[in-house]
Amino acid sequence: MLESLITTYGYIAIFLGTFLEGETILVLGGFLAHRGYLALSGVMAAAFLGSLAGDQLFFYLGRRHSAWILSRRRSWRAKIERVHRLLHRYHTPVIVGFRFFYGLRTVTPFVIGMSPVPAGKFLALNALGAAVWAVLIGSGGFLFGHALQLILGNIKRYELAILSAMAAAGLLIWAGHFLRARAQRRSQA
Repeated sequence: MLESLITTYGYIAIFLGTFLEGETILVLGGFLAHRGYLALSGVMAAAFLGSLAGDQLFFYLGRRHSAWILSRRRSWRAKIERVHRLLHRYHTPVIVGFRFFYGLRTVTPFVIGMSPVPAGKFLALNALGAAVWAVLIGSGGFLFGHALQLILGNIKRYELAILSAMAAAGLLIWAGHFLRARAQRRSQA
């Protein structure tokens, strides 16, 4: 049953997870590709498209609705200032590599949308960054599966436990991030 769910909805889940922010889901997708449930190229393609689409959305939200969003996200102010400084100093590398900046991934395309960076330039550099990210993190998940197989031998009997642990780790990271952001919003209110 789990195998059927993964093969039926795995790529959609990777697309949605990476649209929202998910390194964890991409690592999990790479692991599932190693186990033969998904194709690594499909995992990378779904992650590329999800990440690109999510970041383009945040770019356009920054471009069109920044005042309204900033009035509701006061906790972003310090991050926005940091991204402004980084963008001013390292313009192109920031646009290509922001997915690798923990804690700034969502706010960076929003800030770039607020800046005078042309939409076409952002799309091109965002696509390059999304491709590099999808290949590196997806391959990392695949190699993680390979390393576990070398250590544990036949990991088929541990698959459910490994998948559960990876999903639980991802949920814990997300919950910690959510609770920290919520606490910041309350302290600034």
